[in-house]
Amino acid sequence: MSTPLVCLPTYNEAENVVRLIAAVRRALPQAGVLVIDDGSPDGTGDLVRQVAATDSRVFLLSRPGKLGLGTAYMAGFAYAVEHEFDRAFTMDADFSHPPDRLPALLAAVDGGADLAIGSRYVPQGKIEGWPLRRVFLSSAANTFARTVLRLHAHDCTGGFRCYAEGTIKFLLSEPLRSSGYSALIELLTRCERAGLRVVEVPITFTDRVAGASKVSRDEIWRALVTVSRLASQRAPFR
Repeated sequence: MSTPLVCLPTYNEAENVVRLIAAVRRALPQAGVLVIDDGSPDGTGDLVRQVAATDSRVFLLSRPGKLGLGTAYMAGFAYAVEHEFDRAFTMDADFSHPPDRLPALLAAVDGGADLAIGSRYVPQGKIEGWPLRRVFLSSAANTFARTVLRLHAHDCTGGFRCYAEGTIKFLLSEPLRSSGYSALIELLTRCERAGLRVVEVPITFTDRVAGASKVSRDEIWRALVTVSRLASQRAPFR
């Protein structure tokens, strides 16, 4: 049986984190849950410590400040390898990614995928709770990255993923240059250029109910810069 680790990067998710940990543990009882908290001033880390004190499968990696989503992912991958987890999930901490789809992503990797993506843009995948303008902008940004980088995956910017053990070690073999949400594009590009098998599993992405979104205009600009940089690299990642 696989030994998965669910990585939850957090910043000011006190309204969500305890409920989400419980939902993840229900969906995948065998999984460990690692919260990578970037010094949340709202007490997110303290809440996780309380949960970890009563659940040996819950762990906290507390960082001194906002170090970026990309570095949080890499820290989660390193933790997985160090503690002998052979699968690593990434997901948002605001319930936009449905915990009940964790088993489907795990099944895809256990079935031979190197990377499984919870996708909004495949048949039966959808977005709920966003205004049409935001849906359009998100889809357009995703299509831009996919077209420019010639990616096969339909959801290039979604963070609900499951990585196989070999994929985790491969991604750790090279520094990640993107620190924010654009890290998702870089990680996927590296996987596809290396010829790894990527499978998409349909999900319903739901807008957060509690807390505030962390996506800013600066993040969108950095994503465009990342796409341009990756497009200029003709040779595959090694």
